[in-house]
Amino acid sequence: MQRPDTNSPAPSCRVSASAGVLLATLSGPWLITSPAPAPDTSPAALLRALEAVPRPARLTFESSGVTGWDSSLMSALRAVLAKAAAAGVQADLSGLPEGVAALLDLAAKVPERKGAARHAVSEPFLERMGGLALSVRDGFEGLTEFLGDVTLACLNLVRGRAVFQRSELLSLIKQSGLDALPIVSLISLLVGLILAFVGAIQLRQFGAQIYVSTIVGIAMVRVMGAIMTGIIMAGRTGAAFAAELGTMQVNEEIDALRTFGFSPTEFLVLPRMLALVLMMPLLCVYADLMGVLGGFIVGVVMLDINPLQYLTTTWQSVPLANFWIGLTHSTVFGVLIALAGCYRGMRCGRSALGVGQATTSAVVTSIMSIIIATAVLTVLCEILGF
Repeated sequence: MQRPDTNSPAPSCRVSASAGVLLATLSGPWLITSPAPAPDTSPAALLRALEAVPRPARLTFESSGVTGWDSSLMSALRAVLAKAAAAGVQADLSGLPEGVAALLDLAAKVPERKGAARHAVSEPFLERMGGLALSVRDGFEGLTEFLGDVTLACLNLVRGRAVFQRSELLSLIKQSGLDALPIVSLISLLVGLILAFVGAIQLRQFGAQIYVSTIVGIAMVRVMGAIMTGIIMAGRTGAAFAAELGTMQVNEEIDALRTFGFSPTEFLVLPRMLALVLMMPLLCVYADLMGVLGGFIVGVVMLDINPLQYLTTTWQSVPLANFWIGLTHSTVFGVLIALAGCYRGMRCGRSALGVGQATTSAVVTSIMSIIIATAVLTVLCEILGF
């Protein structure tokens, strides 16, 4: 919003009447940035003159003193001309600056759009609750429909009838697996280092530094490797899935697939889910090894533990059941991340803003799903005695 320049002169509109003719003499800069005219030389004075003079025959303008004008002059003249038309006074626009008369004529021919102005509307509480309930219902129906389509696509895959590009599946496997190795290596190694440092602070007080290997090994293999890999893949691959499918939705490529008789769920969602389900356990095992390596570095370099003793203690203290529990976690996380990313992408709107929102929602949904699934699986393992 432009602020008035208090140093510039104010515009003026002086009114005179002679033989039933009103003459409005305009002068000064009629700009938005100009200060407001004085009350006796403003367009309001002209409006008052239209009411005071008994039935003026004509309204004329003289604008040789106008040094500049913009929409502020147009706005003032529109109000004056409307008042003159309502009073039955004929207006002569020949004395206005060049171009003003044409713009006023154009503005008069374009009807005002009703309801274009924004108004602050306070929505009733019950109406808001009703809208929220309807949105929840629509979301539940959409999710149910999506999961049903995914189930049918998986059944077609088992029967060997699923239609998708095998080359696309291989590309997605590379994107989800090999391309993620650097970031998985870095994060897992640092997590192993942190776990070893935290454990060493307490165990060093009792001279039990060797058990750092046990803490790092069990934590990484049982759950931490799967969780860290899942969070990395949620922010990396899940977001990529949502952005890819969202962009296809915006470009109407998904509608084109339906038009040609292809199932978008089989053609787009199924290969992405297969790629993540295949790659997540392998990445989890790799993350476990990198985490153990991080603990190994701390144990050997900082705690002076014999390298062979560290590895032997890790091997003996980590039950095989923990390894399978970690693989189960990673497989479940792969399914959840793929479903969240593809669902948000398929439900994306038809704009670039919708793609951004779908990507953000995919990451948030994936991480929330990982946390909830971890809690559920931990309780199940406790009940089953693992």
